[in-house]
Amino acid sequence: MKDFALDPLLTADSVGVADLPLAAVRLMRDANYPWLLLVPRRAGLCELTDLDATERSMLMEEIAQASAALRSVVSCDKLNVAALGNVVPQLHVHVIARRRDDPAWPRPVWGAVPAKSIPQARRRPLRRGSRND
Repeated sequence: MKDFALDPLLTADSVGVADLPLAAVRLMRDANYPWLLLVPRRAGLCELTDLDATERSMLMEEIAQASAALRSVVSCDKLNVAALGNVVPQLHVHVIARRRDDPAWPRPVWGAVPAKSIPQARRRPLRRGSRND
């Protein structure tokens, strides 16, 4: 973990909310959608298959934990979970709470509408236990 560095674009687009055993959990700075990122704190990862079998299983459990936490704070019709990496190659997993009335439904969220800033008060429920910004 000592060689791990968060990609500058992920740093700019998100706020740290928690550290799980493997992944840093970050809240995307887009008020259009409740949206978490999980970034395994390992250097040089691009693909899920870059993790060994134990870490892949651990990441899946952490995705489930983040999904449950997100659903406990916001209501949604569907959770989108994706690891794309087309813009930022560093391995990161998106967990996005989607609603049928959100600005992009049913399409993907990327580029659908301009990002809206999240007021500090709306960040607090997801930031419990946070140590990272």
